[in-house]
Amino acid sequence: MKMECPRSFLVIVSVLNLLRVSFSSVVSTGDFNKDFFVMWSPNHVNTSADGRTRSLVLDPESGAGFASNDMFLFGQIDMKIKLIPGDSAGTVLAVYLTSDQPNRDEIDYEFLGNVSGQPYILQTNVYADGFDNREERIYLWFDPTEDFHNYSILWNLHQIVFFVDSIPIRTYRNHADKGVAFPRWQPMGVKATLWNGDSWATRGGRDKVDWSKGPFVASFGDYKMDACVWKGNPRFCRVESPTNWWNNEDFNSLTWTQRRWFKWVRRYHMIYDYCQDNARFQNNLPKECSLPKY
Repeated sequence: MKMECPRSFLVIVSVLNLLRVSFSSVVSTGDFNKDFFVMWSPNHVNTSADGRTRSLVLDPESGAGFASNDMFLFGQIDMKIKLIPGDSAGTVLAVYLTSDQPNRDEIDYEFLGNVSGQPYILQTNVYADGFDNREERIYLWFDPTEDFHNYSILWNLHQIVFFVDSIPIRTYRNHADKGVAFPRWQPMGVKATLWNGDSWATRGGRDKVDWSKGPFVASFGDYKMDACVWKGNPRFCRVESPTNWWNNEDFNSLTWTQRRWFKWVRRYHMIYDYCQDNARFQNNLPKECSLPKY
């Protein structure tokens, strides 16, 4: 005999599913002590009494890093950062999302230190299913050591967008249907690390860290993690809802205004694009290089 579900039961199930979706997303507390843990060298991590600001210190003894308590699958991460002033050659400040798996997904900002008077280089990279080699580099159009600036990552099923002060500097679209790997299954945590990368970071490793200019301090201010907290089921992070706003149609691609800013950055500030490096890839560029960016 066929059993029919009463309408009231279906309503209750729908409400419970909506509640599960709403609880799967988070707006962070704004307190570094509550939302993050120190990964290493706690004596090189300084946090204000109210937890609203934090700094990482690099000296000959050690660098430092911190990571989010939660893992996320899609959302937007915003972090205000003031970079190392003066001669920061050889230093690397990385702020990134990572799954920490052998075939890891990762979405990277890497700020490459410079010799005094030279512009700061911002490198971005995307790992998908364990493969990277997707570096892009730009010169920032301001001095990022004088004040805090906002660096953001928007990540949804359709695209990854890197923003600097709300200006899109890079996109990485989901072309999985065309055989291009895209981070869409592995939850990722937020990490920030400061370390000695003078084997490669500044002028290909020609400029080393001058420890007499240290200690080197990178500062973090306001941040927001508005993302779907991983609870073991990707379905709740993929659904469209008011809470999971990043999944809504408005965020499937760049707006017309964002596209104009995107083109401006790439025309006037880009200094390296892996999709233009035929020598590196022996005239066999990655497949995504010939596909739309938005």
